[in-house]
Amino acid sequence: MNQSITGCAAATLLVLGTAAVAQTATTPPPQPATLFTNVRVFNGKGSGLSSPTSVLVVGKSIKRIGPGATAPEPNTTLTTIDGGGRTLMPGLIDAHSHPTFYNLPLAEAATADPNYLQIRQAAGAKDLLLAGFTSVRDVSGPVFGLKRAIDEGLVAGPRIWPSGPMISQTSGHSDFRTLGHLPSSVVREAIPNVRFGYNYVADGVPAVLVGVREQLMQGASQIKLAVGGGVTSNYDPIDVTEYSFEEIKAAVGAAEDWGTYVAVHGYTPRAIRRAIEAGVKCIDHGQMLDEPTIQLMAEKGVWLSIQPFLEDEDAIPTAPGSDNERKYKQVSEGTARAYTLARKYKVKTAFGTDIQFSPKGAERQPYYLPKLVKWYSPAEVLKMATADNAELLALSGPRNPYPGKLGVVEEGALADLLLVDGDPLANIKLLEDPARNLVVIMKDGKVYKDMLRK
Repeated sequence: MNQSITGCAAATLLVLGTAAVAQTATTPPPQPATLFTNVRVFNGKGSGLSSPTSVLVVGKSIKRIGPGATAPEPNTTLTTIDGGGRTLMPGLIDAHSHPTFYNLPLAEAATADPNYLQIRQAAGAKDLLLAGFTSVRDVSGPVFGLKRAIDEGLVAGPRIWPSGPMISQTSGHSDFRTLGHLPSSVVREAIPNVRFGYNYVADGVPAVLVGVREQLMQGASQIKLAVGGGVTSNYDPIDVTEYSFEEIKAAVGAAEDWGTYVAVHGYTPRAIRRAIEAGVKCIDHGQMLDEPTIQLMAEKGVWLSIQPFLEDEDAIPTAPGSDNERKYKQVSEGTARAYTLARKYKVKTAFGTDIQFSPKGAERQPYYLPKLVKWYSPAEVLKMATADNAELLALSGPRNPYPGKLGVVEEGALADLLLVDGDPLANIKLLEDPARNLVVIMKDGKVYKDMLRK
């Protein structure tokens, strides 16, 4: 009798335990949710702000906008942020970024302990995020490890679309050997820039294919090639055309086989026309373009990722009287004309900074976007740095590391959001002081900064 009772009790406990396990298995843990109330929204596409409204974020995405946003959401842990009439807008996107060396002195990149450089890169990534840049397109650098650390939550930083090192021909924009390293047939040891993943030199179709495929193997979301001279490189005049049609075409084909695209560094019409003919989808820089070539870009739907290179406090550092200084002057003189023509012909235009090897890189990052009001309205500038740049990032197709809608405040979009203390459409210079004026910074539904919490 006792054995029977004991058996029944055990069976009952087993049934109850099974039911509890089943209930646990079918009931997910509560999701974090954030409700922004009393905010005026810049949605990333329009020309003005909404009337005061509410925006509900659940998990990693925007769930509801408007009066219905305040309705209870089941199985969530809710945090409410009273915006106090401030502006809620998408996180900023830098389409031409070098997160591994934007704030790193050049001498350090070539000589410092790689372990130290990685720690410095992590600190710089957090600075980018706290400046309001929740996403960046990396267009050259050893960024794969940094991206992984950010994605795994080991360090704070923006989403990164990585290219890996820019691929260049001998004596091209990414060849930073000195004349003492020649001839290459004798001096075979790679220089530190190459060993640590800052540069990649490849000549001929087979070598270019290897270079492209190695970056894709490591997780590149797009490929970067140098097809013309540059300012900071010492052995390629700004007017030269780099890489043959066949070499560029091979890179484009290899990228397309992986469902993604090639972006190129280039300034001149000749270099850029060759790249377009080979199937390149994005031109980075382009300050020396002529009107017919910009018209061609508009007709072909090719992106222009251009930066506000000017003779100002953010000019690329060059030695006085050097060829590099003369090259920068040529480039900066074309900036206004390139922006004007790109707007005239409605070229798809992306915003980027191209800050590199600048000890003040983190400090100066927020000052680049307001420079564009020389050619665009503040609303157009902010659209370029949010919704438009997000469209460029989406060109990576299946290689896009962060599927989902970015650059907009819309239901279903990923929750990368900034709460601005003021109206950036009326005063875009508010973004120059993110420490004071960006009161909340959210990326992927997680709050990284909240000045309103008491």
